[in-house]
Amino acid sequence: MHYPPAQKAAQKPVRRLTVAVAAALTGLVLGGCSPAVDVAPAADAANPACAPMMVALPDAIGDARLRKTNSQATAAWGDPSQVVLRCGVNVPGPTTDRCVSVNDVDWVIKEGSPVWTLTTYGREPATEILMDPDKISSATVLADLSAAAAKIKASRNCVGQEDLQDLPTSK
Repeated sequence: MHYPPAQKAAQKPVRRLTVAVAAALTGLVLGGCSPAVDVAPAADAANPACAPMMVALPDAIGDARLRKTNSQATAAWGDPSQVVLRCGVNVPGPTTDRCVSVNDVDWVIKEGSPVWTLTTYGREPATEILMDPDKISSATVLADLSAAAAKIKASRNCVGQEDLQDLPTSK
């Protein structure tokens, strides 16, 4: 096609603008596509009881933003990941490990080096959190995740030494 000189000159800025807009949109789309976090699903990840908890997860824990994962009933926060969650892990039985209650959700804490494992107690399916306490506070993690974990109904609670003293004794 042949265009008159005035029309040709008008098309150049339009083309440049179109190319600039396309490049900006491509940058936005690609910039928002960070790779999914590779998290192995728990054995009972397909349990429908995980769904209400998963949709209630916070967008951030402290300064760590929620990221996409590649497995069902999993979540991760931070880049690199500071907190990883898996719903559908084995339900812990009676234990002598430390158990804390945060916002009416009981958590069994296993301190490792460097990763701690925090698992809901008395809820089925159980939820597991892996975190490094040197990177993010366990108090922040449990406070931010307890409301979502409470979506899975509790059937038992942790008991401590003081609770055992109140039990009737047999004669």
